[in-house]
This record gives sequence, structure tokens and C-alpha cells, in this order.
Amino acid sequence: MIEDWRQRRAATRIKSGDGRALKRLRWWQLPFRALFHLPLPNENGRQAVYAVDIPRRTNPDGGKARAHLYLDGRHHAESKLPAAFPVEGGTIEVANSAFGLKRCHYVTTAGAEYRLIPDPKSAEGRRARVEREHPTLSRSISLLSVLMLVIGVGLNLLQLAGPVSQIPPIAEHVGIFESPVRLPIWLNFALAVGAVMGSTERALRLRYSLLDHAGK
Repeated sequence: MIEDWRQRRAATRIKSGDGRALKRLRWWQLPFRALFHLPLPNENGRQAVYAVDIPRRTNPDGGKARAHLYLDGRHHAESKLPAAFPVEGGTIEVANSAFGLKRCHYVTTAGAEYRLIPDPKSAEGRRARVEREHPTLSRSISLLSVLMLVIGVGLNLLQLAGPVSQIPPIAEHVGIFESPVRLPIWLNFALAVGAVMGSTERALRLRYSLLDHAGK
């Protein structure tokens, strides 16, 4: 029921495309644009190629980022995020986070999910190439990003618990918590930057969890 409501709400955000051609991804657009592809057989037995283009910026008129759906190289539809585009055999779902994309998947009517293919020239595509060609290095980077996130979020939350516990209603019912960790401002800042970097790296692989949400 909730999923049906979400689908109906997403449908109201979709606008028809204007037919413009999909522009090539340039190297200097890496921090500002994500591009994914999905080839699907259509009802005529031919292969239709969908592309989802997501500028990494807010939209001036609505304040929210948008996803643009292209069909065979032409602008087919657009929607504010989170987006759900109906396509052959299912739906393309796109959602973002504070650090990048957390979802760009094709969900079939049977419920199976497949991640769209990142453009080789995009930041997500380059990260996927590292994972494919250098699996050991990729696993090391993935582990480092998780450690940076866990350490950064964990230590900052531990220090934040002290001031929060001093709020009168909380102190009355729970007591005052004395944090065993007191770090200098510069180190707290460095840990926060590390947590952001960890979540950003995970976003390039479309990984997202409550830990990434806490890192925000």
C-alpha cells in the first residue's frame, strides 16, 4: 500500500521530455553530472536504450535536483528526485542523498532489481572500472571508506552525547553523560571531512545505509 502511494506520488512529478539530444559527458563534468544507461528490448523486439542523466545541483525553480530520462538518445521525460520512470517491463527508480546517488535501479514488475550501467566516463563509471580491473585495490578503498565513516560518525556522536545529556529533561530521566573522548576542533573537523569522503566514495557505488545518513 505504501509502495503504491509512493509510485503514484512519483508519477505526479514526471514531465514529458522535449526531444533534445543527449549531450556527451565531458571530463570536467565529473563532479557535476551522473549518467547511467539501460538497454531493454521493446515491444517490437528491438533494443531500446534508456539513459538517466542527473545533474549534481539543485534546480533553480523548485530547489530540488532532477533526473532526466532519455530514450534512444532523445529527451523522453524528467522528474524531481526521488523519481520513478515507467519503462518496458518495470520502473527506473532514482534517488539521491547528501553525498550523491543512493539509487539508480531498474525494478521489474516481478520485483527483481538491477543497477543501471554507469557511463564509463562518469565518476561512477570510473569507480566501477577500478572495481572490475583492480578488485583488491577496490576492496581496500571500500574498507577505508567504511572505516572513515564509522570513526568519524562514532567519535563525533560520542562527544555530542555529553552536551545533549545536559538538557534538563534528559538529565533528569537519564543522567548526565561524560564523554571519555575530548578531541581538538581541528581533529573533529578532519574526522567530519573523512566521514563525508567515505560516504561520497560509497555513493559512487550506490551504497547507502543509516550510517551514511548519520554522516550527513
